[in-house]
Amino acid sequence: MPKPQLSLWAAAARAYRLRWKRRRLLFRILRKRHEIRPAADRTHLIRPGAVLAFCCVHNEALRLPYFLAHYRALGVAHFLFVDNSSDDDTAALLRDQPDVSLWQTDASYRLARFGMDWLGWLHLRFGHGHWCLTVDADELLIYPEHDTRGLPDLADWLSRQGRRSFGALMLDMCPKGAVTQSDVDAGTNPLDAIPYFDATHYRSRWHPAYGNLWIQGGVRERVFFGPAPERAPTLNKTPFVYWNRRFAYVSSTHQIVPPRLHDVFAPPGQNRMTGVLLHTKFLPDIAERSREAISRRQHFENSALYDSYYRSLMQGPDLWNPQSRRYEDWRQLVDLGLMCREEWV
Repeated sequence: MPKPQLSLWAAAARAYRLRWKRRRLLFRILRKRHEIRPAADRTHLIRPGAVLAFCCVHNEALRLPYFLAHYRALGVAHFLFVDNSSDDDTAALLRDQPDVSLWQTDASYRLARFGMDWLGWLHLRFGHGHWCLTVDADELLIYPEHDTRGLPDLADWLSRQGRRSFGALMLDMCPKGAVTQSDVDAGTNPLDAIPYFDATHYRSRWHPAYGNLWIQGGVRERVFFGPAPERAPTLNKTPFVYWNRRFAYVSSTHQIVPPRLHDVFAPPGQNRMTGVLLHTKFLPDIAERSREAISRRQHFENSALYDSYYRSLMQGPDLWNPQSRRYEDWRQLVDLGLMCREEWV
């Protein structure tokens, strides 16, 4: 599907509109910075050129030990977390990590653009001039040769290619059987409990407002949004960016301004290195988390739209089907066309 070609007037109008969008977002970020307070500030340890990771969390004590181990192994030098009203061991766990800086807030996650205003301030304050990874606690980034080449290697390769950003497909992982019956302990690899994914039936189109490739499909669409696939979650993300204080994410990491940064997926007939975010949402705590999501009503602008989705998850559905594939490694995902590989030269 070729990218639509805009007229000069339409292209200029979009560029003008998005410049003002970026300025408004940066103004919001500056206003919202007062909502977060430092709980463990170790940012003085950040060295020039360090790869940084940014994450907003709520009750993620189950996932965080493996999350930290995974990204440390990939070469993240420092983590910057915002904890939003956790009442489990999340805050205590993060305060004890020597490579973590932690901020806390009780303010509304939804009214902070689902945490992006808070992370935006940390990007602006600490991310300038660094390659910055922005992910959720249930997202594990992999990419071609990630087992032998860490994020600093990827950052160096992207820089030599003249690229300032890196795209990834969010791939929903699930168990075989009821989602509430899988078993996982904190610190263990969640993929041992939820190793399956949908290998086909993904579709894309160009986003009419932002001009980036908009991808949908996967497990959640198949199981929960079949009658209304246009409402299914967005799967394209731009999680790894060489940050400048003038940048801002728009909606999670699905869109970013300036828009050239989310031009990360190759048009047909071309190849561009991409990764995959293994999405570990469907661990056995999903029923309780869904119950809480309905109660808090913080996760979507139109929370009522997702009530049936959360209520279905509370029943412990089986998300597996006979076409589901068991995850093996990054080579498998390249072969399936879910990520792209280029030569590291």
